[in-house]
Amino acid sequence: MRITTAEAIVRYLIAQRVVLEPVPGSEPVEAPLFPGVFAIFGHGNVTSLGHSLEVHRDRIPTWRGQNEQGMGLAAASFAKARRRQQIMVATSSVGPGATNMVTAAGMAMANRLPVLFIAGDTFHSRLPDPVLQQVEHFGAPSTTVNDAFRPVVRYWDRITDPAQVLSSLPQAVAAMRDPGECGPAFLGLPQDVGAVAYDFPDEFFATVIHEPLRPRADVRQLDEAAALLRTAQRPLIIAGGGVHYSLAERELSDFAMRHGIPVVETVAGKSSLLWDHPRYGGPVGVTGAAPANELASNADVILAVGSRLQDFTTGSWTVFHPEARFIGLNAARFDAVKHRSLPVIGDAREGLLELSARMEGWASPPEWTATGEVLRSDLNAFIDDRTAPDGSLPMSYAQAVGAVNAQATPADYVLTASGGLPGELNINWHSLGLATFDCEYGFSTMGYEISGGWGAAIANAHRGRTYVLVGDGAYMMMNSDIFSAALSGTDMTVLICDNEGFAVIERLQVGQGGASYNNMLRDSHGHTGARVDFRAHAAAMGARAVTVSDIDELREALADQKPGVNVISMKVRESDWTEGGAFWQVGVPEVSERAQVREARERMDIGLKAQRRGV
Repeated sequence: MRITTAEAIVRYLIAQRVVLEPVPGSEPVEAPLFPGVFAIFGHGNVTSLGHSLEVHRDRIPTWRGQNEQGMGLAAASFAKARRRQQIMVATSSVGPGATNMVTAAGMAMANRLPVLFIAGDTFHSRLPDPVLQQVEHFGAPSTTVNDAFRPVVRYWDRITDPAQVLSSLPQAVAAMRDPGECGPAFLGLPQDVGAVAYDFPDEFFATVIHEPLRPRADVRQLDEAAALLRTAQRPLIIAGGGVHYSLAERELSDFAMRHGIPVVETVAGKSSLLWDHPRYGGPVGVTGAAPANELASNADVILAVGSRLQDFTTGSWTVFHPEARFIGLNAARFDAVKHRSLPVIGDAREGLLELSARMEGWASPPEWTATGEVLRSDLNAFIDDRTAPDGSLPMSYAQAVGAVNAQATPADYVLTASGGLPGELNINWHSLGLATFDCEYGFSTMGYEISGGWGAAIANAHRGRTYVLVGDGAYMMMNSDIFSAALSGTDMTVLICDNEGFAVIERLQVGQGGASYNNMLRDSHGHTGARVDFRAHAAAMGARAVTVSDIDELREALADQKPGVNVISMKVRESDWTEGGAFWQVGVPEVSERAQVREARERMDIGLKAQRRGV
């Protein structure tokens, strides 16, 4: 068929279908692999790609964003909420529209999430150069701003001839669906190439039904891992995000129960177990809780399931006993071999089943299992104390989290990203439903919260309500998708926690010996005392917005939610933090005229002595 390059791309995306693997209790269903597009049209994508999207709007709907970065963040959040089984597209014009998406691509890359980014590009012919928004590179005329995507995507291509679509699109799809290599893909589409007609073969647009991919681990790796686990006196499981993407929550629970092994969770793996599960040990690491970190420090064999072992999980590699042995069960070889781990490279669900079969009849020593249960009880008592109202105003982060948690149902979804809220939610949030928690802490993208909430709310439209917790600093960075959500009829609740500045970074600044500077509104250069009326601002973008001042008003507002976007604004305490209890390595100056900095450097050097060496 003779169609344009842009039309071919749209038709190919529509032809891709996927069998959605069921969660327990449901049946497999066939659905579009690409269920929609987030788009802001401009020159470079409106006259060809935009035209084709309009023609096929009933088969691949387009959601209108307000900022290209927000669209990419919403697409990544959608992918996480759908367990990487479906992929959204984000498309922009040339120039700043494209570069706005680079941050979102970095976030998706860090978190191993599939998003297809399609950006307009300058003319391949170069005849009208320089075009509007083109950045010229005098010694490299083929370079455009779209080359900035190369470090932050798994697959990158610029379509300079229509025939390239025939090979490039299947490769992009394969990269985004690969369990071990999963991440975003990028296609640059020059304006003239997108409009060129070409005789595409009909079979390129035949429906393709993609089945779930579950690579199995090598038999010898499984045998070696099972043998090592059998030697353990104090085994521990770290549940990472790969548990969710493998839909392995039930198998994780069965494995932990059958073999008596406590489970701690990473930020990405939170809600792999419910909060009251007998083997749940809590969140581990820097934003983790002391009971979970105590389990980690005493464990002798650690099975890391689907975790990339980020520094916030490992306490910059100081949380674990120096002699502890690691087993890396991961679909990604790169992650499976980290820190001299015994690798088991394969799917989390199948790997747990095959490991368990090799460990038939073996269980952890009863006293270690009992230790986990005692520490779980300690954790719950700690959370109860942190989230309980104390009569003081303003409220603490933890008290706000507890109020939302009390209102939420097992079908609801909670989301946050940056500042102090990841630590507060990671510790204090009781997971009521499996895979119902999203804290973007791989890239820690300020501004992800509201855009991500919009994407998650689209993904969860037939489940429960999406709750977004955001600080005032992140709100000011990216808030326009309140309007996107209102415009598109999406249900979500946004809780704005206002502590009048970037308080968690001020905490780090002062905690490492520095003076408070340029983080809080009060010590910003030239500050005038100006403040934002968050209720009025959110209401101006179509939200149903209220301001609350105490815990009773917060509970009332949470109980009085209506369809659409609900925004609740509240003041929170500036420096009432839930302590995590793990070391974190940051760059403290080795020399300074400030005594507090020198003291902080001494503390840092002492902490580094416990650091596990590895790669």
